[in-house]
Amino acid sequence: MAKNKNGGSRASSKGKLKVCMLGGLNEIGKNLAVLEFGEDIIVIDCGLGFPDDDMLGIDLVIPDVSYLEKNSDRVRGFFITHGHEDHIGALPYVLKVVHAPIYATRLTCGILKNKFAEHRYDTEPELRSVEAGDIIKAGCMSVEFIRVNHSIADACCLAIRTPVGTVIHTGDFKLDLTPIDGEMMDIARLGQIGNEGVALLMCESTNSERPGYTPSERVVGRTLDNIFMMNADKRIVIATFSSNVHRVQQIINTSAVHGRKVAVTGRSMLNVVHAAVELGYMNVPSGVLIDINEIKRYPHEQITVVTTGTQGEPMSALYRMAFSNHDKVQLGPRDLVILSSSAIPGNEKLIGKIINELYKKGAAVIRDSVVEVHVSGHACQEELKLMMALTKPKYLMPIHGEYKHMVHLKNLAMTMGIPENQIFIPDIGKVLELDERGMRAGGSIQAGNVLVDGYSVGDIGNIVLRDRRHLAQDGLIVIVAQVDIENRSVYAGPDIVSRGFVYVRESEELMEQMRMIARDALEDSLESNITDWTQLKSRVKDDLAKFLYNKTRRKPMLLPVIMNV
Repeated sequence: MAKNKNGGSRASSKGKLKVCMLGGLNEIGKNLAVLEFGEDIIVIDCGLGFPDDDMLGIDLVIPDVSYLEKNSDRVRGFFITHGHEDHIGALPYVLKVVHAPIYATRLTCGILKNKFAEHRYDTEPELRSVEAGDIIKAGCMSVEFIRVNHSIADACCLAIRTPVGTVIHTGDFKLDLTPIDGEMMDIARLGQIGNEGVALLMCESTNSERPGYTPSERVVGRTLDNIFMMNADKRIVIATFSSNVHRVQQIINTSAVHGRKVAVTGRSMLNVVHAAVELGYMNVPSGVLIDINEIKRYPHEQITVVTTGTQGEPMSALYRMAFSNHDKVQLGPRDLVILSSSAIPGNEKLIGKIINELYKKGAAVIRDSVVEVHVSGHACQEELKLMMALTKPKYLMPIHGEYKHMVHLKNLAMTMGIPENQIFIPDIGKVLELDERGMRAGGSIQAGNVLVDGYSVGDIGNIVLRDRRHLAQDGLIVIVAQVDIENRSVYAGPDIVSRGFVYVRESEELMEQMRMIARDALEDSLESNITDWTQLKSRVKDDLAKFLYNKTRRKPMLLPVIMNV
C-alpha cells in the first residue's frame, strides 16, 4: 500500500489522531500522554508528582484520568518508557479504575510488580514484558520500543504508527556513548524511521536550557573512586535515586575494589535493588552486599551505606539518619555523606535542611555542586538537536518540562529548520488533532490533579486544602453550648476550646470575652424565636468572627457545637 510523506497509508488516512497530555506539561513529573484514533486509545506513561508547599498533608499528586475511566473499554494498553516514579508512580492507583494491559521492559515490570503487591485490585494488573525492538499492535495503531539511554536501565522511546503518520515519543533520554550496560541509544533505528517519515515528535525538554552534551554515567564512577581513596578512614553513606541502577552498580563496584561491604536502606532502594539483581540488571560480587542489621559487625571504614532521601523527603532513610531517628545508622564525625543527585525544583529547602543537620552531627558532606557525583539523565541541547535531526519531524510537541523548558526547546527546533507554526506547546487537557490536512488545536478533555493522602485518593479537594491552610494559618476555636429550645434559654456553656489560636493560660480575658459574645448571640437568637440550628450556629460564628478580627486581626476557623437538652 502506498505511503504518504508522513509515514501513513493513503487509503487509511481518513480520520484524525488526537494527542493530549494529562500531565507532564508546565511541571516536572506526573507524565501521561494519550493518543486516540477512532475507537482506539493508547496511554504512554502514568507518573506521579510531588505536592506543592500549600498542599498540606498530601503525599502524592497523580493525573486526573476521568477521561480514560469513561473510555476504559477503548484503552488498548499502557506503554511505559521507563521505571521512574514520574512515569510509573500513578499506575497502582489508575489501574483500579482503568483496566488495560501494561507493556514495559523487564526491569520496569519488576519494579511495577513490587508496587502492585502493596495494593488490592478487583482485577489483577496485566503486566506484559517487552524488549527494545518489539512492536505491539494496539487496535489501528502499533507501538515500537526503541532503546535510549537514561539514568535507569531498560529505558525506551516509542514509535507509534497511526493511520495518519508516525509519532515519536522520546520519553526521557540522553546519548551516552559509554553506558554502564554497554547498550547505546539506537540512533540507527531512529534515523531509519526518520527517513520513512515522522509526522510528530513528542520530545522531552527538561534540559533544553543547557548547552552541549550530558556527561556519561561513567564520570560518576571515576569521581567515586577518587572519593573512596581520599576517605579510606570513613564510613561512606551515599544517597541516590533508587531507580538509578547503574549508579548503584558503580557504588557496589567501587566499594568492592576498596574492600568495603555495602548495605542498602530505604524501602524503594531495597525494592529496586532486589528487582535489578533478580532480573540480572545488577552484578553483585559475592559477599559484598550485606543486610543493614550487620553493619555493626564491621569497622566504620569497611562500610558503604546506599540510601534513599536525595530530595530531603521527610521519613526517608537519609532524613531519619540526619535527625537521629534511624534505628541502624547513627551519623557522626567518622562519616562522609555523598548526595549523588541533583535537586528537583521546589525541594531545595528540604535538602538544605538535611545538609545542615548532617553538618551538626559532625559528618562531612559532598554534593554535586562541589564535585561530579551526579550526572543528569536528560538530553542537553546538542542531544535534543540530534534527536530532531534523526527523526526529521514535520510537527514538534515539547513535553516533560516547565514552560520555560518547552519554550527553549521550541527555539532550538526553529534553529533546526522547523517552522514556528509547526511547533505546539499545549496545556494539560488540551487536545491536538493530526490528519492529512495538518495539525491544529482540537478542544480539550478533563484534566488536572488528583491528590493522594494515605489511602485516600481523590477525596481531598480544594475545599479540604483551604480548610487545612486556614487551620495552619489561624488555628481553630470550638464553641460548645447546650440550649433549651422549648424554654428559649441557654442551658450550659458556652465553653471555648482553642487550638492553634492563642495560649489559653495567658489569654483568660480574651477567652472570657469570647464566651460572653457567644452567649449573647445565642440568647438574642433564642429570644427572637430563632431555633433553626444552622441559623443559631451562623449567628455565633458571625459575631465571634467580627469580634476576633477587630481584636486580633486574625480569622481562626470557628466551629460551633450546639446541642438541645
